[in-house]
Amino acid sequence: MRTRAKIFGTASKPRLSVFRGNRYTCIQLIDDEKGNTLASASTRELKKKDKRTVLAEQLGELIAKKAVEKGIEKAVFDRSFYKYHGRVKAIAEGARKGGLKL
Repeated sequence: MRTRAKIFGTASKPRLSVFRGNRYTCIQLIDDEKGNTLASASTRELKKKDKRTVLAEQLGELIAKKAVEKGIEKAVFDRSFYKYHGRVKAIAEGARKGGLKL
């Protein structure tokens, strides 16, 4: 199922895109009108040895902090083709905890 084609982000309400790899998880806030990445975060930045789900929640809080610093309060959650479970769900919960409205 193609969810990315249906989800569109703007500068005021960017798309929160999730990439889930075997080793790292990366997320970006993307303005699709201009094609710019407004903010990004990765589990590489956290430098912690913890479970991937715990790191994903911390990653969500980190991207929310970066978004609030840039004046972004709302975002559209783009989970790609991943199920809303595990790391993907933890990212969304962490972003909400950090103050970002999805």
